[in-house]
Amino acid sequence: MKYLFPILLLFSTLSLKAQDFYDLNTIQTIEITFAQSNWDQLLDNAYSSTGDYILAESVTINGEVLDSIGVKYKGNSTYNSNQAKNPFHIELDTYKDHDYDGYTDIKLSNVAKDPSFLREVLSYQILRQYMAAPLSNFANVYVNGTLIGLYSNSEAISKKFVKDRFGSKSNTFVKCNPIDGAGPGSTDLPNLEYLDDNSTSYDEAYELKSDDGWDELIDLCDTLANELDDIEQILDIDKAIWMLAFDNVFVNLDSYIGGFKQNYYLYRDDYGRFASIVWDLNESFGRFSIAGGGTQLNNTTAKQQMDHLLHDTDSDFPLISQLLSIPMYKRMYLAHFKTILLENFDNDTYFATGEQLQMLIDASVQADNNKFFTYNNFVDNLTIDITGGGGPGGGETPGITNLMDGRNDYLLGLSDFTNTQPSIANIALSTANPVINETITVTATITDEDAAYMGHRSNPEAPFTRVQMYDDGAHNDGAANDGVYGTELEITAAFTQYYIYAENQNIGMFSPQRAEYEYHTITATLSNPDVGDLVINEFMASNGSTAADQDGEFDDWIEFYNNGSSSIDLEGFFLSDDADELMQWPFPAGTAIAAGDYLIVWADNDDTQTGLHANFKLSASAESLFLVNAAGEIVDEVTYFDQTEDISYGRFPNGIGNFQLMSPTHDAENMGTVSTTNITTDLGIIKVSPNPANESLFLEVDGLSQNIKTLFIYDLNGRLVYTNQIQNNLQIDVANWPAGMYFAKVDDAYLKILVN
Repeated sequence: MKYLFPILLLFSTLSLKAQDFYDLNTIQTIEITFAQSNWDQLLDNAYSSTGDYILAESVTINGEVLDSIGVKYKGNSTYNSNQAKNPFHIELDTYKDHDYDGYTDIKLSNVAKDPSFLREVLSYQILRQYMAAPLSNFANVYVNGTLIGLYSNSEAISKKFVKDRFGSKSNTFVKCNPIDGAGPGSTDLPNLEYLDDNSTSYDEAYELKSDDGWDELIDLCDTLANELDDIEQILDIDKAIWMLAFDNVFVNLDSYIGGFKQNYYLYRDDYGRFASIVWDLNESFGRFSIAGGGTQLNNTTAKQQMDHLLHDTDSDFPLISQLLSIPMYKRMYLAHFKTILLENFDNDTYFATGEQLQMLIDASVQADNNKFFTYNNFVDNLTIDITGGGGPGGGETPGITNLMDGRNDYLLGLSDFTNTQPSIANIALSTANPVINETITVTATITDEDAAYMGHRSNPEAPFTRVQMYDDGAHNDGAANDGVYGTELEITAAFTQYYIYAENQNIGMFSPQRAEYEYHTITATLSNPDVGDLVINEFMASNGSTAADQDGEFDDWIEFYNNGSSSIDLEGFFLSDDADELMQWPFPAGTAIAAGDYLIVWADNDDTQTGLHANFKLSASAESLFLVNAAGEIVDEVTYFDQTEDISYGRFPNGIGNFQLMSPTHDAENMGTVSTTNITTDLGIIKVSPNPANESLFLEVDGLSQNIKTLFIYDLNGRLVYTNQIQNNLQIDVANWPAGMYFAKVDDAYLKILVN
């Protein structure tokens, strides 16, 4: 059944400050000031000797002045003491405890090998759809008042990075690049080959970024070589497969799959598995030609037709040859490979993003007098091959679209990708809102398959547990052999993340297709209390500017509502965000809420203020709230996912409805959402159809500008399920999305979307 609803939500402006420094739409301005006029010589001397930082008097970032900053040159083949534009590493906290937007390390690449200026930023933008990868944009860099040029500005793979992405930072952390840099004569390369148990056999090929960890790295190499059945215990297979597929699709040969087998990191998570992290994409899109194994790809045609299974039988590349020797992993690899092609190259979205980035930086490229290629080379190289160039930028550089359009056509014509792929649809839960410790059945309609599996976990950093699904009539899946697969799942926590994977003899398919990086979610509760007279009505877990308490502080808040016809005395009631401590904060004596009235509690963990201030704060990420009576019984509760600043989560209709994202109505009736049929931004009018959607969702853009926009789509719990750059019309496959309501965000405008 289709339901027709109005679809636009207009909310207050949302803060994205945590990513402002890497906002893709904004060119950063970085001004370095040295006391010495011979700063370049000092940096050259340090680079060639100690590698130490040189003290800069200040670094000014977008007008914010930070004094006493460490600066040094970086890079291997892109650094040269005779050139005016060298790569920079700026460390804000070398001498003082500085940061900018929470970042302390700034890595600036000089675009020495890329006429288009786009390769690094565009590649990272696409990669971030599939695995944890650095944020990246552009920066104009000045030294002592003189413009040095336009740089790519990419987030450092640091302990902050792994903490943000993997939840820890003290485990084994390895940079997989030769210590002295890779070159044609290098023999110590980080290919994960098992040599022996002596760390000195590895210390020239890898750089340990943690205090210790050589034994763990050697164990990974040994397992890959000799204990392949145990590889899932020590390696995050999915991240490794995404990395290998990405490098191959993009002809990114200055990587593990190329001649030097480098430019990636490994971080060992709290569960003992190494996660792969891609690094250094300045030579992606075919700029590097050494493919390894004696293979040199010297022209664009050779790169267009590069083997999608490159090195699958080459023992010098054990991460490829060993993983792809396992049939399931190979089918997963092909599935991920095809997803990257279809989502970016077959539909030309990469070209639209490239055009917008090119327009964004055009004036800055023209103003860059130290660039390594001509301005005409910059204009042409998005589409046209370029031969030659200054400094280390020499050689042939494929036009990005010339390479990738031809490569996309070539690859999608191969039997590995024309073979029929399984389809996954109609994913359903036997209980839509389960209670913790309840066992439910997950079912899906799957065709063209030989086997199906579900991966699930209840901790966001934990490995997924893969279990088989059955179409045998014995797993609550309906009749045997009817195409409906099922499996039981015990719900052990408030949140369960899961995906479904199916395969035949040729290729696999995931739902969602970006799994394991994206996943479906089940939200559970400790109980299912009926909506009564006293309810949690609305709350805000990230209050930037919506409502201030009596002291003018914008703290998190929780709103209660009395549905009844008489006043309720709250003495003896408790509020908690901890299932193990339900009586965490008692309502003070004398607290009451009148019939049809509202009550606000500030969640700020500040008992020094007057009024109602709970002894805990709300987390802007996944958490639960409990309202408990004197007997310890849960009167009302709500479980939620990541919350967006100044967007509340409340019941609609007021007091009795289900929780949903909404425009905040602090201490007032919940009004749900304000809606129309379009999103209006300075990009133009964005129209959505059909709505509700079944298979595909179309975003039609009318009235283009030169601004790149980022589209975010959230589910009702506030979890990000889709993101992409938008300029032209966009088609989104929603066939495998769970039915329900979603919110699309562009700028500060929200669009309500229904998927049936």
